[in-house]
Amino acid sequence: MSGGIVKPLPPEWFVAHGTNAETRWEALAGTGYHVPNDRFFVRNHTATPLIDVAGWRLRVHGRGLRAPRTFDYAELRTMPQVTVEAALECAGNGRAFFASQQGTPTPGTPWRLGGIGVARWGGVPLAEVLRSAGLTSRAVDVLGTGLDADYICGGVNHGRVRRPLPIAKAMDDVLLALDMNGEPLPPDHGFPARLIVPSWIGVASIKWLGEIEVSDEPIRTPWNTVFYRMPRWGPPLTTQVPKSAFELPWDAAPPAGRELELRGRSWSGNGRVERVEISVDGGASWERATLHGPRPAAGWARWRYTWRPPGPGGYTLLARATDETGTTQPLRAPFNADGYLFGAVVAHPVRVIAA
Repeated sequence: MSGGIVKPLPPEWFVAHGTNAETRWEALAGTGYHVPNDRFFVRNHTATPLIDVAGWRLRVHGRGLRAPRTFDYAELRTMPQVTVEAALECAGNGRAFFASQQGTPTPGTPWRLGGIGVARWGGVPLAEVLRSAGLTSRAVDVLGTGLDADYICGGVNHGRVRRPLPIAKAMDDVLLALDMNGEPLPPDHGFPARLIVPSWIGVASIKWLGEIEVSDEPIRTPWNTVFYRMPRWGPPLTTQVPKSAFELPWDAAPPAGRELELRGRSWSGNGRVERVEISVDGGASWERATLHGPRPAAGWARWRYTWRPPGPGGYTLLARATDETGTTQPLRAPFNADGYLFGAVVAHPVRVIAA
């Protein structure tokens, strides 16, 4: 296991960050709408646990239920199954650009933009699981807890990763996922069961579920009181911000004198991406990219733009998305001390070489 991650991490696909692995955007070129499981980024607080499904049980309990109960894997498989097209994205995705673009470095994993992936998730709506355990009108918060090791930071043991969801979100579109892109969840992505919380920051989508508590009062954990707040005394983070990325290596070196089809993807926690604009001159001018393929609200939009570099030299490529709420990526992201939610337009350098 490399950094506590089970699957191979070939350097042409990933940048390793300790217990985490960032997908290289050029590794997504030609892969289609969904990120293949073997190329999907990994965000772990500790290490991937290897769980024996034969002995695994999911305990669903709490004072917001009339009939707390325990599920085994086979029973979950017999319940009504649905699929959801949804992105998973680390709250710190893009954090490196606070330093490199804005001169305001922050601590934490220095993701560029590869802390995201879209998959087709299959499983049981969380609402069905909660109803089967006798959900009551008293329910306020739903807390999923993972089976990975306790998270220790700064000498403090924060326990297992867990973060509450308000009951309204839990009953809306949250999935108790068993499958990823048509296969059982791989170990690094939550086997045997995990939550998928569409459009919200990734930490809400708890992996390796061992229990779900339904409370009749608000729940406080380190993951909604200490971590994942912006500012640190503000409300817990929920939805993601719009972002865009090119399917190009950093410092790509395309040849001069021929057309180059620039491809990329844009997404937003606010909903469907409606427009993507490209600049090949560092922001002096902008033109519309062509959107193609599906654009589910909780996923991303793929786009393409044809560019003919005028000659050798350095260029800065920019892509900015506008979502269905009218929100457009800004040129500068508001600073926060943890480097969360970097949504500014990213300056992607290329060096065109003589043909």
